[in-house]
Amino acid sequence: MREMEMTENDAWEFAKMHAQVVQPSRMSINPYYLGLKMFEDIEKRYGRDKIFEVRETETDQSFLRNYLTKELVEDLDLYIYKKVGNQWQVVEKDWEKVRDQMVEKMTNCGFPTIFVEDGDYNRSGELFLRHAYESVELDILYLEKTLPHVYTFWQKAVHLETVIDSKKVLFTYNGEKVIRKYL
Repeated sequence: MREMEMTENDAWEFAKMHAQVVQPSRMSINPYYLGLKMFEDIEKRYGRDKIFEVRETETDQSFLRNYLTKELVEDLDLYIYKKVGNQWQVVEKDWEKVRDQMVEKMTNCGFPTIFVEDGDYNRSGELFLRHAYESVELDILYLEKTLPHVYTFWQKAVHLETVIDSKKVLFTYNGEKVIRKYL
């Protein structure tokens, strides 16, 4: 930036934007801040040329998998949280599990994988969906708001099987309400 010919006003606007981009967030991960810290760590450990090599050869997922270190996870207070009642609680501090969950959330653009298991469930034309659970639970409020929309499209009961608190659960929307049944 110092080598660029910028007006004082442009430099001020750039500085404000840069400050907003790299500011850590208390309630979520700022990916720009995390990336900046990871590149700073790479430069410190391997030198500046490694930054350009990593930028050319790594995907977002492999970048996290290969360069998010235990020290960075601890320094940046990256943990896995779960909402219990009205409060968020740390449920996992193991740096590898934190890293792996971040990589996992990037798979499929962060959307859960849900398969159509049966389009004629119970031999009544009902739709049966199965969540490919891989240690990340679905957002239940979002699920309960989404099933009625799928019902509108399908015009018959819609069932979705997933895992909540390590237990299989079947959610069903029958046109009137969402029913939750533990299997």
